[in-house]
Amino acid sequence: MTLKVNRNIKAQFFDCDALGIVWHGNYVKYFEEARDEFLCLIGYNYQQMAESGYVWPVVDLQIKYVKPIVLGQNFIVEATLLEYENRLKLGFRLYDEDNNLLTKGHCTQVAVKAGNNKLELTTPQFFQNKIKKVMG
Repeated sequence: MTLKVNRNIKAQFFDCDALGIVWHGNYVKYFEEARDEFLCLIGYNYQQMAESGYVWPVVDLQIKYVKPIVLGQNFIVEATLLEYENRLKLGFRLYDEDNNLLTKGHCTQVAVKAGNNKLELTTPQFFQNKIKKVMG
């Protein structure tokens, strides 16, 4: 089973450059919105993350721009779980309303123990259990 979430977004004026095209840095924000949706799906939102004693810094981010998103355009951000046992890796795809690929990428985060900043070499078991519970 593949674990994925979708988020519908509309390109807003404040996300665009003077030509009405979404500025490239805002794609990271769209990835984050989908990641937030994913974390809520597994029952590990940002408040629960803070309470868990772990932080999850981004250690790798890749983006491939395929077609521009323009002012007022509706699009879908899809986040798909790619890895979770040693790190959290989510794949992202942005599609227009006709299901044409606009952008793709992925983001990798690692578990770090809050307080001592110790990198965990495996994802904490409680997090793995949350994933397994949702996957069935």
